[in-house]
Amino acid sequence: MDCITLLRGTRLKSHIEPIIMVLNFVLLLVAYLLGSIPSAVWIGRKFYGIDVREHGSHNAGATNTLRVLGPRAALPVFSMDILKGFLAVMLAYLTDYPAGSNAIFNLKIALVAAAVIGHILPIFAGFRGGKGVATLAGAALGVYPLAVLLCLVIFALIFGFTHYVSLGSMSAGVAFPILVIGVFGERSWSLVIFSILIALLLLYTHRKNIQRLLNQSESKVYLNRKSKPQ
Repeated sequence: MDCITLLRGTRLKSHIEPIIMVLNFVLLLVAYLLGSIPSAVWIGRKFYGIDVREHGSHNAGATNTLRVLGPRAALPVFSMDILKGFLAVMLAYLTDYPAGSNAIFNLKIALVAAAVIGHILPIFAGFRGGKGVATLAGAALGVYPLAVLLCLVIFALIFGFTHYVSLGSMSAGVAFPILVIGVFGERSWSLVIFSILIALLLLYTHRKNIQRLLNQSESKVYLNRKSKPQ
């Protein structure tokens, strides 16, 4: 009887696994489409008649929107970019994976990647997007919320004192693995590697900003007025 039950269970599993693979693929596709929502482009065109990618740093992100159009346009762009990243990761809970399991964590990581790729290469905006910092923050918020909230505080402090968004973003990114490993004592290798990759990704995407910071040619951004376009 036990052998029959085991055989039935094996057959059932063999039928369910392809369905799970298809579901995961659909979720990754939805995450990419969420990330592809070009909030900066749509808001700039709809309310200001401007494509922010043609001005400033030529990125379709909240920072360039702030630089080109000011805080009234940048705030909704930033909020939407954070939200789309967070919602993309929350798609993992549409599966039957147990909360806290390696399976759901690995799916969350894949959803983070899909959402960020969507922001950088958005299908709805000719594959010309931004650096994905806000989207990455929103997605990471769905993976390790407490550490990300502290990183946002670090970003706000650095930006408030220096008015360099790039420096604030990189500082927050570097702080993420330090908080995850050193402060919260996380020992999950997958989470440790994830946090380190986020830091490296932010440093890589800001490599030109690092050069400008070293040359003292990086433009400052002020919340109370638009910066001069580069």
